[in-house]
Amino acid sequence: MATAIADVRQAPVGLIHLSLAVGGFAIGTTEFATMSLLPEMAHSLGVDAPTAGHVISAYALGVVVGAPTLAVLGARMARRTLLIALMTLFAVGNLLSAVAPSYATMMLARFVAGLPHGAYFGIAMLVAASLVEQGRRTQAVARVMLGLTVATIIGVPLANFMGQVLGWRSCFVVVTALAGLTAALVAAFAPRDRGDPAASPLRELGALRRAQVWLTLGIGAIGFGGLFAVYTYLADTMAAVTQVGPRTVPLALMSFGVGMTLGNIVVPRFADRALLPTAAVVLVWALVALLLWPLAAPHLWSVLAAMFAIGVSGALGSVLQTRLMDVAGDAQALAAALNHSAFNTANALGPWLGGMVIAAGYGWTSTGYVGAGLALCGLAVLGVSALVERSSTRTHPARI
Repeated sequence: MATAIADVRQAPVGLIHLSLAVGGFAIGTTEFATMSLLPEMAHSLGVDAPTAGHVISAYALGVVVGAPTLAVLGARMARRTLLIALMTLFAVGNLLSAVAPSYATMMLARFVAGLPHGAYFGIAMLVAASLVEQGRRTQAVARVMLGLTVATIIGVPLANFMGQVLGWRSCFVVVTALAGLTAALVAAFAPRDRGDPAASPLRELGALRRAQVWLTLGIGAIGFGGLFAVYTYLADTMAAVTQVGPRTVPLALMSFGVGMTLGNIVVPRFADRALLPTAAVVLVWALVALLLWPLAAPHLWSVLAAMFAIGVSGALGSVLQTRLMDVAGDAQALAAALNHSAFNTANALGPWLGGMVIAAGYGWTSTGYVGAGLALCGLAVLGVSALVERSSTRTHPARI
């Protein structure tokens, strides 16, 4: 359960949430814009598109490794201090990406940039949730996520346009500046907490002994993969199947972003009342939207509609973040950070499986069927989680 991290607040809650969301905007821009700029990056770095896709996997691997490691190592740090340090590291990783001279150095730079991603979001969301009452935690978490979703509407299309006009490296220069701005805003407005002297790496690792933590992470790691399977290859699919020029791709990216933003505004209101049922509905929504993707891909208007629908399913992130607060006990920091390791496992899994079916000759639109399969598997894991919780409640009615 979230607890207040400071008795004195230096700024209104809304301003604190906004400051944290700017970091989400920076992270969302670099994460999703990299996918949309794959063709340009591949050409510049002298590799083919599937090979360039490994740059995305390198970032995702950085998130998977960095989220638990940095959360555990920073267990006793004041959360404000930790957030500033994480954004500084994020700025360094993106600056290295902007100047990387080769494919190998770009892989390393993206790995470094990914390291603070999960820990930043995890700690930022704990701070956001600690400032509101119990029944509004998912909405507070979603406000931080709104930075990422707004990035898909504004930041990613703008970065895609800049990448085509000024070169793909300009995207990472902008993200570096946004990371610096976030560090400054957090320093100015975040609560000045003193950290938790009782916290320790060992206590945080206690989260790994909880079955429900692993099941919740599994829902995200598998169920979210379908979104990335389609999104990663969107530009190539629109060129080959929709048969439109690269300057039309930002329209689809914006449609996806609008869906993701509206999803994160509306869905958390239901999740604060019924968490697991809401997660199930979101996964079913994703399943249907991804199944329709192959039918939608030939026409621009239906591509825009399908990307909006797929974007709505991005609200699953906020729902599962709150679920982890409920099941992690006193190991909140690690569990919160691991949520983003799970989603970036999905970020690696979806493009990998999607690339495999494309390479096997099933066509660009086959990513929709891959994504639907992943959503269905995520729904199955959620069902197991609900059954385990129900069984535990019957056995220990006084415990959560």
